[in-house]
Amino acid sequence: MTTTKKSAERLIKKYPNRRLYDTQTSTYITLTDVKRLVLDNEEFKVIDAKSGEDLSRSILLQIFLEEESGGMPMFSGEMLSQIIHFYGHAMQGMMSSYLEKSIQAFIEIQKKFTENSKDLYGGGNARFNTDMWSQFMTMQGPIMQGMMSNYIEQSKTPFMQMQEQMQNQTKSMFGSMGFPGGSGGDKSSS
Repeated sequence: MTTTKKSAERLIKKYPNRRLYDTQTSTYITLTDVKRLVLDNEEFKVIDAKSGEDLSRSILLQIFLEEESGGMPMFSGEMLSQIIHFYGHAMQGMMSSYLEKSIQAFIEIQKKFTENSKDLYGGGNARFNTDMWSQFMTMQGPIMQGMMSNYIEQSKTPFMQMQEQMQNQTKSMFGSMGFPGGSGGDKSSS
């Protein structure tokens, strides 16, 4: 049972010389190896070997930056700029949650699509996940992009309505307290 617990979360130590050491395999690894752990859905934690500080997020951001700097980035410059605008903004937490939920919804749609496609194309072929999915997405990519665009567009309306409601409630609350610009304050001055 102790071996199961050890493999539950892989511990990687980062040394001052910027090298990463995988304690499970007792070898030095690269960011490419850490990326492979992510792709294989292996749980891991990267810590600073000296201080014990959790560096997992920092390492994931480095991998993200390498991927974005490579051949086909996922994020346009405009999109990255828009995301940066949310740092320090009152809506930062909401934006983070929205992006996380959107990505999770996309993953769930992809899983369901893959499951349905497996049934359609003959069951438990292990190569389906890589070869056939790539071929299928090459042919169906524009359709999938259209579906995701429609999903995002449909989710935008309720989000905008919620934001408008929150603004109205805030104005009303501040107005009832006598703050300038609140709807309660505007009505009394008319």
